[in-house]
Amino acid sequence: MTEYATSLKPGTSFSFSQFVELATWFHNYPAPGLLLGGHMVEEAKRRMPEGVLFDAISETSWCLPDAVQLLTPCTLGNGWLRVRNTGVYALSLFDKQTGEGIRVRLDPSKLAAFPHTHCWLMKTKPKKEQDSKALRREIEEHGPEMLSVSAIMVKPEVARKRSKGEIVICLLCGDAYPSLHGAICRNCSGDSPYMEGVESAIAVDIKQTIPSTPVEESIGKAVAHDMTRIVPGESKGVEFSRGHVVTAGDVCRLQQMGRFNLYVDQKVPNGYIHEDEAAKTFAGRMCGHGVAIEGDPREGKINFIAETDGILLLDDAKQRAFNTLPDVVVASRHEFSLVRAGRRIAATRAIPLYLERNIFGRALAILNGTPLFSIAPLRKVNVGLLITGNEVFKGLIEDRFADVLNAKVAHFGSHISKTLIRPDDAAEIASAAKELEQAGCELIITTAGLSVDPDDVTRQGLVEAGMKDVLYGMPVLPGAMTLVGQIGKSRVLGVPACALFHKTTSLDILLPRLLADLRITRSDVAKLGNGGLCMECTSCTFPKCPFGR
Repeated sequence: MTEYATSLKPGTSFSFSQFVELATWFHNYPAPGLLLGGHMVEEAKRRMPEGVLFDAISETSWCLPDAVQLLTPCTLGNGWLRVRNTGVYALSLFDKQTGEGIRVRLDPSKLAAFPHTHCWLMKTKPKKEQDSKALRREIEEHGPEMLSVSAIMVKPEVARKRSKGEIVICLLCGDAYPSLHGAICRNCSGDSPYMEGVESAIAVDIKQTIPSTPVEESIGKAVAHDMTRIVPGESKGVEFSRGHVVTAGDVCRLQQMGRFNLYVDQKVPNGYIHEDEAAKTFAGRMCGHGVAIEGDPREGKINFIAETDGILLLDDAKQRAFNTLPDVVVASRHEFSLVRAGRRIAATRAIPLYLERNIFGRALAILNGTPLFSIAPLRKVNVGLLITGNEVFKGLIEDRFADVLNAKVAHFGSHISKTLIRPDDAAEIASAAKELEQAGCELIITTAGLSVDPDDVTRQGLVEAGMKDVLYGMPVLPGAMTLVGQIGKSRVLGVPACALFHKTTSLDILLPRLLADLRITRSDVAKLGNGGLCMECTSCTFPKCPFGR
């Protein structure tokens, strides 16, 4: 029978029925998830070394965090409990210093003998139709039997102690908040949990505050914004720049351009910011490593250029959030595009002449003080090439992979420093991979041997060589059997045989990312499916085509 020890009364133990009373007091009712959580916490505590100071992770926000807070010193308030909502009914306790710990989960495969718990977890019946007494009895008598336990190592970024960082005053409402939330507090950025009862005090009717002036009365006055002249089919460009003082000779030209009323230089109305000032401020927060502003703002627009050759990185969620606001836009090339130094990669713009300050503030909050765009420069690395296959090793056919890969690697400024040819033998492949890693090859490219054929043992050999973080199988055609991983300090790229027969494959998408030393996650791989079908055009224009976008 499980005994419980609560952090509320250190040194005391109590029974399941007493835990039910405690859960009712703390949680308002003895929820099944909380009662199961009691078993889970005790199982994890029992396996943690005595005397270790630990933190906790709950993988759901439902009920389980309360079990952790009742039975351990870890709470949401003191920051020792983190809720990482994976949706799985699991929790972990881990050493604060090392990140080593124990994960306990409710295991669905063990619930066949416990129908009431299975019904509760899988929601096969509405809550009101479930037998709550029988469910509670199952949890009391068999809770530990429903669990699976494993040793874990918590990622450093998860184990790191949380910090509010610098505290600043919100420029809009005057409240104190952590500066890492952005230029204004989250409430003012539109993330308030409350309905707004009145319109913002700084919202001003621009039509009433920014009067226009007839063009013939504008002589001697400076125009407040750039004005474009369009000659259909010939040209489009700025004819009058912001600050230009209108002369008598300008009046006719302006009228020919269809400008009969002008906004002339005047004090920016209360509650607004000029388009150029807004764009300049946005740009300062959007530029990250390797990205520069191209010139001064024109018509509220600023362009960005790459300062170096590399891969364009962007915060997609932040870009989408920025573009949900009215009157501001930011547009860019596709993420992971290969860009060249000096070439344009993005632009941002404030659309109206004067942007409302509440919109301006919300835009700054979304940008959040971290760059929107950055460039991951391409490294010049030593590449090791491991060619596999009995037919090549025995000289039955001539290898063609070396020429193909030499050309592709050289195109990005790197070179193949060492080439090894091995038969379809896992031990030989493992030995060769280790040799390339020990020779200082920062990237190891293997060829072929990745299919389901019984002779294809390249994957097995790489695993025997110590390959970690393996991703095999890409939603890219051609190139579905591509592999990426890591052996020691060397990145690994497994290239399937299709790269010999198709000009453009998954190799062309992934190679630049690896040369830029970008981490490739399963989520990144999943995104490749959208645009991952090569049309195999007679005249290939890659990368100026949708493939890999």
